[in-house]
Amino acid sequence: MSGRNAATRWQFWNASFTPKCRSNPPRIASEAKARNSCPRSTSLGGGVSELQWVVSAYTIVFAAFILTAGALGDRIGAKRIFMAGFALFTAASAACALAPSAIILIAARCVQGLAAAILVPNSLALLSHTYNDEKARGRAVAIWAAGASLALTAGPFVGGALITVVGWRSIFLVNLPIGLAGLWLTWRYADETPRSPQREIDLPGQITAIVALGSLAGAIIEGGSLGWNNPFVIGGFAASAVFAGLFVVRERNVAQPMLPLSLFKHRMFALTSLVGLLVNVALYGLIFVLSLYFQQVNGLSAFETGLAFVPMMGAVLPVNLIAPRIVERIGAPATIAAGAVLSAAGCLATLGIAADTSYWAICAQLIAMSSGLGLLVPPLTSTLLGSVEKSRSGIAAGVLNATRQTGSVLGVALFGSLVSQSGTFMTGFHASLVIAAGVLIAGAVAIWFGRPPATGGNDFAAPDQSPR
Repeated sequence: MSGRNAATRWQFWNASFTPKCRSNPPRIASEAKARNSCPRSTSLGGGVSELQWVVSAYTIVFAAFILTAGALGDRIGAKRIFMAGFALFTAASAACALAPSAIILIAARCVQGLAAAILVPNSLALLSHTYNDEKARGRAVAIWAAGASLALTAGPFVGGALITVVGWRSIFLVNLPIGLAGLWLTWRYADETPRSPQREIDLPGQITAIVALGSLAGAIIEGGSLGWNNPFVIGGFAASAVFAGLFVVRERNVAQPMLPLSLFKHRMFALTSLVGLLVNVALYGLIFVLSLYFQQVNGLSAFETGLAFVPMMGAVLPVNLIAPRIVERIGAPATIAAGAVLSAAGCLATLGIAADTSYWAICAQLIAMSSGLGLLVPPLTSTLLGSVEKSRSGIAAGVLNATRQTGSVLGVALFGSLVSQSGTFMTGFHASLVIAAGVLIAGAVAIWFGRPPATGGNDFAAPDQSPR
């Protein structure tokens, strides 16, 4: 491999660190709640629904804007947009660190989400254009996913240490040198992708998408605290349904939609998008609940909570790296299904958890959950990218990440509501585990029984060359 390609890989490795702050806000707000004698901490405190908003502010914007960001990369070049995203993320991280109140922090988190929406699909578009061979692209995606896994592993541990030793603002300040390094690496080593100036931006579609997703997340989050028959909650669900319908109608009739529905005519594209949604509902919703369990039920500090996540998240990295070899032996659909089943088994094996359960009694189950995630993400990503022509790689990457981030929003909202409204925290936790296992099994069934007969063997997926 040339030095240039190796450097490009390092660029993607750095890019994968940008979403890492998603794992930190539950700890920030929860730590603030635990230390309510400190005025500066209580300004960020509140109940579970407030914690959900700190997390979801980022994720809602991320999910809602990622398709437009992918289209922008296709239109004016992925490298240019990617660098703009790095600059914006760095500035937003500084704003988070300097936030004087929870409202300002949440607003800055929204900007972070917008920047991450720009970064993720365009990093994948750059990668897709760099590697033309399917196997090479599959391995490159595995390295890209492994970089994200490394960030996911380091985030809780490093973040917990920084909160304990320096304070919560430091977890945002640490993004500044990463952002500057990413900007330099991109400028120095990445090649610009071909432009498609005829690609238009669908603003009405963008507006209806963010209103639909935001209303749905808001209704689920507030339903746990206000009650499901509250007019605000009912109105949120109604608004979500109306705007989701308007979004579909718009995308069907506009000449250049934000979400080209024709992409879903390719079976593997549709299946991988569905599995991405379901997996994130389950696993990222559980990560949120686990962070609350470790701190509110077990009384762990932010640093100790970070340590508790290290074995779970650390398992993802090596599994990411071996996933392409497993795909070469049994095929992408089987690998994706196996990963989902492994995570579901971990969820079901954790059902015996109680308030006084030892950490070591559930450690193996948590590793099983995350190992399943590590196994399925590389083939899921590469299969979806390989199902469309390269000129649409930006929008394809955007669709996958939009569905996955939508799943994260819904998982955090749903599971957070369950633990906040149930008679006890543990009742909601057990219900979350059952739901997570159910949606993971549903994803495994969908990808296995829905796969095209020709899909399998050594390839991740065959590119769709049909006219559009």
